[in-house]
Amino acid sequence: MGKTTVISICLVVLLIAVAFKGFIDKRQTVDEYSGFVISEATIEDIQEAFDRNHLTSRKLVDFYLNRIQALNPTLGAVLEVNPDARDQADKADSERKQHRDRSLLHGIPVLLKDSIATLDKLNTTAGSYALLGSKVPRDAHVVSKLRDAGAIILGKTSLPVWYGFRSYKTIGQAWCPRGGIALNPYVESKSPCASSFGSAISVATNMVAVSLGTETDGSIICPADHNSVVGIKPTVGLTSRDGVIPISPRQDTIGPICRTVSDAVHMLDVIVGFDLRDYEATKSAEKFIPSGGYKQFLNKQGLKGKIIGVLRNPFLDRSNVTSIFEDQLNVLRERGATVVDNLEVENLSTILDPFQSGEVTILLSEFKLSINKYLQELTYSPVRSLAEIIEFNTNNPILEKTTEYGQDLFIASEMTSGIETSEIIEALKVMDELSKNGFERVIKENQLDALLAIGTDVSPMFAIGGYPAITVPAGKPPPHFSFT
Repeated sequence: MGKTTVISICLVVLLIAVAFKGFIDKRQTVDEYSGFVISEATIEDIQEAFDRNHLTSRKLVDFYLNRIQALNPTLGAVLEVNPDARDQADKADSERKQHRDRSLLHGIPVLLKDSIATLDKLNTTAGSYALLGSKVPRDAHVVSKLRDAGAIILGKTSLPVWYGFRSYKTIGQAWCPRGGIALNPYVESKSPCASSFGSAISVATNMVAVSLGTETDGSIICPADHNSVVGIKPTVGLTSRDGVIPISPRQDTIGPICRTVSDAVHMLDVIVGFDLRDYEATKSAEKFIPSGGYKQFLNKQGLKGKIIGVLRNPFLDRSNVTSIFEDQLNVLRERGATVVDNLEVENLSTILDPFQSGEVTILLSEFKLSINKYLQELTYSPVRSLAEIIEFNTNNPILEKTTEYGQDLFIASEMTSGIETSEIIEALKVMDELSKNGFERVIKENQLDALLAIGTDVSPMFAIGGYPAITVPAGKPPPHFSFT
């Protein structure tokens, strides 16, 4: 069963996240305009406030910029704000007065992960000084679609340097040279996770209502989980990767990180679709985009008649929130879903180990080819190849903290010889078999609409197969709960 077939029978892999009560409530800014409170407002709430003249895009942008100024020095979520954001807001307000609003995202500020290109005054650097000042040839395709919808590009969010793919020490680290260390806004001692942590933190703390992240393996769903927000990892090919700093053409995808499922769906509706510059990936996925968009499925009765599989082992064994998990299963049943419990995925331990599955081996080869191609297409760049990035890091050990964090993955990637070697061909074959005999078989044999697990350790399963996933908050744990 191919990837495109899976799209038609499996809507999502559903991941249960756990919310924390933290310090974000301690730093409030005035956010009430004509009785409308911006904090926690959804896209639809904001649009209603626009319609009633209780709010303008300019006031909304000002509020978010003030929040960023107040919170970001502590949290480290945002790398830079768009100096043209207020002008874009004024334009949106003017268009609204002329009844020229274009979509639900019209006049809504959006923060973008600092690997998504914008042809404006913002940088696109993957958190590294090596790309500071580089010039992109155009907006990323997803950014063009956001602009066409009337969205305001508010700024760029932080991420682990080069997605954490620079070295084994940077994997999962909430740090980059340009932004420093980022903090989890709910539990200061806990990780905000990687690599779209800046987008997740900014949404969780009302620095913005909606944001975009990217994922190769866990980079949307993990920070969404750790920061108690909603993240959608679309099927690979559903959103174009053109203009996005790459790791892997097989696994990279761009998706929304928001506070609610409805906001994430509204964002997804805007950014999906065919792109000639990402032809191979987007041509097959386009036919699965429903006419009328995904918002038509935002139905409170939508679970009725659905079959939800539950993958407990080994994820629930590692968790201290069994009672919360059981409560959520009961909610699914109460809403009319059939729960198929205690499912097993063949060779799951191998799938979850990126070394055993071959994922790391393939990513190292793909990254060198992909990043070299991206760099060569830039209008201007201080570096034009992975080899030159390695040299930059070597020559700037203080700026890039090369001594502390290293760049062993970069060096290993530079030593690869493409994706046509016998080793890579065999590794790709193994991963394809793992996916078909694992996730796809479970979905097909049990006729599932979705597969549910707790946490995000399951992410390699749908990363290597290009499958979609969504993570949603599921409740608050008892005091002193330790998230792992």
